Amino acid sequence: MPDFTTAALGEWTEPETFEVTAERIAAYAEATNDPIPAHRAGEVAPPVFGIVPVFRALGPAAFAVAPLELVPFLVHGEHDFTFHRPIRPGDVLTSRARPIGVVSRERGTAVVVHTETRAADGEPVNEQWMTSYFRGVDGGVTEGERAPGHAFDESLRAAEPTATVAAHLDDDQTHRYSPAAGDPMPIHLDPEMARSVGLPGIIVHGMCTMAMTSWAALTAFADGDTARLRRLAVRFAKPVLPGQDISTAFHATGTGHIFETTVGDTVVIKDGLAVLG
Repeated sequence: MPDFTTAALGEWTEPETFEVTAERIAAYAEATNDPIPAHRAGEVAPPVFGIVPVFRALGPAAFAVAPLELVPFLVHGEHDFTFHRPIRPGDVLTSRARPIGVVSRERGTAVVVHTETRAADGEPVNEQWMTSYFRGVDGGVTEGERAPGHAFDESLRAAEPTATVAAHLDDDQTHRYSPAAGDPMPIHLDPEMARSVGLPGIIVHGMCTMAMTSWAALTAFADGDTARLRRLAVRFAKPVLPGQDISTAFHATGTGHIFETTVGDTVVIKDGLAVLG
């Protein structure tokens, strides 16, 4: 059994600095098929662009707990953003990450990483909770914290959605998203590598699909105003493939809009939550 360790739980990585440009914002919006004009023009970053400044800190934090040789078995399990304010061109952001928990089961092991991103003056910009899932690996240890909850309210399932937003994943989506996000994971780019770890082929980055749910929520409920999105959380249920069509169905609650994203009848994102102010 691979050795997972809990010694690093709570330990922050070294800070990473990222300078935001209008060009990088616009490239990310284009790579996620974002229709919001301010995003496409690079005037304000799409919400899920927040993954870009922290990306280099996530690996060291997760693999301070998990053995590095398990990289081929890693998939993105869940992601949860709390937004304090939008990212804009000219921002110089500092991000750091820390593993906060590990949950082991026979069918797989989850490692939870918490991140924070701040502006140059120390102003908080966002926090994130990323759950990395190592498929088929029992890590043999459970310790620390779990990510905040965001379960779907099953009592609403019989009701008609408040809004439903469709999107299409292009055949070249992963090859556009990878450089825009700075995410070179081979399961999104190399069909043979993806199949070697039991996937059907190249799969779409989970954060790309999540970005599509963010602009779906903003266009449906906030007139495209990025500043109104306060929290966005999802659980990745099934891989999405290039060329597929997705549909995100929202249900309004007293605390936010809960949602699921499907490909046909298959749920690919579950336990979705979008909180708007």
